[in-house]
Amino acid sequence: MSLVSRGLQIRRTLRNAGRMRTIVSVFAKHGFAELAERLELGRFLIEKWMPDEASAQRSVPERIRISFEELGPTFVKLGQLLASRPDLVPEEWSNEFARLHDRVQPLPFSEVDRVLREDLGEDYRAAFQSIDESPLGSASIAQVHAAVLQDGRRVVLKVQRPGIADKIKDDVNILFFLADVVETYVPESKAFRPQDIVQEFFEALSIETNFVAEANNIRRFQENFRDEPRIKIPVVEMSLVTERVLCMERLDGVPLSSERSLEQAGIDRQDILRTGLRAYLKMVFMDGLFHGDLHAGNFLIYADNRIGLIDFGQVGRLNAKTQSSIANMMLALSREDYERLAAEYLDLAPYSETADADALARDLRNLVAPYFGMTLRNVKLGQILMSSAGIAGAHQVSVPAELMLFFKSLIGIEGLGRRVDPDFDILAHALEFAGELVRHQYDPARLTYELAQLTKDSKTLIAGLPRQLHHWIRKVNSPGHASRVRVDGAEEFRKTVETSFHLVFLGLVIAALLLSSSVLAVFPADRMILGLPAPAMLGYALALGLGIVAFFNYIRKP
Repeated sequence: MSLVSRGLQIRRTLRNAGRMRTIVSVFAKHGFAELAERLELGRFLIEKWMPDEASAQRSVPERIRISFEELGPTFVKLGQLLASRPDLVPEEWSNEFARLHDRVQPLPFSEVDRVLREDLGEDYRAAFQSIDESPLGSASIAQVHAAVLQDGRRVVLKVQRPGIADKIKDDVNILFFLADVVETYVPESKAFRPQDIVQEFFEALSIETNFVAEANNIRRFQENFRDEPRIKIPVVEMSLVTERVLCMERLDGVPLSSERSLEQAGIDRQDILRTGLRAYLKMVFMDGLFHGDLHAGNFLIYADNRIGLIDFGQVGRLNAKTQSSIANMMLALSREDYERLAAEYLDLAPYSETADADALARDLRNLVAPYFGMTLRNVKLGQILMSSAGIAGAHQVSVPAELMLFFKSLIGIEGLGRRVDPDFDILAHALEFAGELVRHQYDPARLTYELAQLTKDSKTLIAGLPRQLHHWIRKVNSPGHASRVRVDGAEEFRKTVETSFHLVFLGLVIAALLLSSSVLAVFPADRMILGLPAPAMLGYALALGLGIVAFFNYIRKP
């Protein structure tokens, strides 16, 4: 390792140690000093923290949420992830984490200009007629500026905050360490799978901080909606895209978050709602690629009832099995078939011997039944499904991350629906589209493709079978071949047998010593101890010592 790389590694280690000290101190300040000591992280505390009166009056989830906000973007985003995972954290916690907000100050344009120069070159301004130095929006990871290209096209520049990727990477490394420490010193935390949470968080942030991946997402959505003229996806200017810079078309629709969006002349609310919902369900059931952050600010409305979608940093991907399970969940809800709903959760999760399908179905019935038959004004379908995932988690059924992202996006869609029409029945439209999914699955072209894939896989299997069979026969007929069988509990049984054998052996030795000492006690001897011949007394003493050893071996756990 060169001196330069070693110096960089030492500097990062020292930076991580300093950041760890900050993290531990913030949690200690908000009443978690004892937990830091339990996790053996007390060495990172510079001073002894005592929680103030305000902290003492707050709940544990509230104090965690305040700590996350104080620690900055990485922890805020971690909390937002946990808010959408009621299968991993209790409902009280996820509700508290839902209150987390990105509170960041806009960057001065000089910092934005530095990133643009580093990524696009010193002469990057030659590609633009103008760039508005006042940001359109500022978030924890990036800042957005309006610009005009030389050919007159209006675009937006999304520029990553300098150093944010390295800071997030350092924080995630610390989170991996903390998750390991928590699982080691707080065994009850394993039920919440801390390391799996951090891994999922790391994968999500890796994509969100790479604007090349976001640009590719946008291009995929453009391809999927190329035959849908009423859905507008921004065009990406790929020559002006790097990991930290994204340049794309600026859509001129009005965000649904603006009151005037539905007041434009010619707006048909029902038409907009149906178009938007069909677009979303197409993403989920047809394309297997859906927008994971559909809120009112990312949903644009045009005066001619077209819809525009922006911000594709968070997308979900669904395979055919998960798509089919979602459709079946919708059908199960419409028919009050809770056994089927439970079966879909169990089918998507890794196999578990402890999962009780009947108990899961009963708890799902208790959750869903009171809402059956109500309209969107009274029912939040996404929230019901999110809560059902929490019930599945309580039954030790692992819910896939992509399914949770779908539930979260469904909550966003319902929020959009309530803005347009409080009585819109989302489940009815979803079921209508689920029927189209079934027809799509049995489309001749799709069946031909799947049959071709099956034939190809079968041909590969059959071609390799003779070779694999020959290898297995040679292995079985080899002189040194032995089959290994693992029996659960065999090791504990072996230890029990060994312990019993040792006790029996000691018992025989003790019995022999007692018998021989009793015989020697009959004969006179030159030296007496406590009225007994010395050889007999020595034998009794040895028997007593071995008896004590046998007693402790008996009471000691194997």
